[in-house]
Amino acid sequence: AELENFEKSGLPLRRPNSMNNYGVLVNEMGMSGFMTRLQEEITQPISSVLFPVQGEWLDHHHSFSVRYTAGEDLGLDMHSDDSDVTFNTCLGKPGFTAAGLTFCGIMGRPDHRLFKHRYVHAAGRCVVHLGRQRHGADDISEGTRVNLIMWNKSQAFRASTLSNPPYQQEEAEPSEQCLSYTHDRDFGRHKEMTSKQRQHARGWCPPKGFEFQG
Repeated sequence: AELENFEKSGLPLRRPNSMNNYGVLVNEMGMSGFMTRLQEEITQPISSVLFPVQGEWLDHHHSFSVRYTAGEDLGLDMHSDDSDVTFNTCLGKPGFTAAGLTFCGIMGRPDHRLFKHRYVHAAGRCVVHLGRQRHGADDISEGTRVNLIMWNKSQAFRASTLSNPPYQQEEAEPSEQCLSYTHDRDFGRHKEMTSKQRQHARGWCPPKGFEFQG
């Protein structure tokens, strides 16, 4: 309700990130303190257990909501997050359908573009993953889905050599569901690109010479 009220208030809104067009920057609506306490008491302890390298010293965050519905954003192309550990909580609304989140490999690893798991959102449930893990949201087919997302970040981890390992050559042809029309320079070799997708294409991945050579 607070997210909806803020959106209807007439106050200026910034996009939550570079790919989503609809949502709210939670830190800008007076909830920064609450989200920081949430990080200290909830996301930090969980992250340190699940991902002890990336999540041991979380010290800041980018928190926002995203909304998917007909006539707005329907889904989200494959991407990775500007976070070290991401917490993605589904707030609803009840009645939405087609709420899959497809996970592939870790950025820069040989399995970066290979399918790993398909997660299905349900209201009240949270999925936790590394920011560098490639993932994308299926198009919603009915209703409205709102998610609260916290990009947890660690200055200590980002200052270490572990945060930027050498890019590794792909071990196999990419899985079709893991391709990104936004980021993959070879998307058109695997799938036909629509004119709308072409408008967003800024392909760089994988770097030249690191694609599968088989």
